[in-house]
Amino acid sequence: MSYTFDILGVSPILYFFNQQQDRKQKQPTGVEYVASYKCSLDALIQSVENISPNPSWDIDKVVDTVIKFWMHNSESIEYWKARLKDAGRENLLVGRVADVNSLRTELELLFDG
Repeated sequence: MSYTFDILGVSPILYFFNQQQDRKQKQPTGVEYVASYKCSLDALIQSVENISPNPSWDIDKVVDTVIKFWMHNSESIEYWKARLKDAGRENLLVGRVADVNSLRTELELLFDG
């Protein structure tokens, strides 16, 4: 199974919490959103390791995907690190981790709906 990770943006803590609560009431999709107070590799890995494990996911491969993202996207990381700092302490860095097929399906549903 292939995985993907991307940083999506910065969000107020309460908004992210409410979105996560809404997602918990829906059927699992193979797409998870993670958040961190810090824009660091360690913080992102920890947030990925703390998600509810999808039984079919290989968590080591998921973590490896985050590491590869970090190594190949330094400009994006610096950008989001600055945006998180600008936003202040009441905000989180938000990322998305997914198996590629589930993400493709979710995006197709958005465009078809």
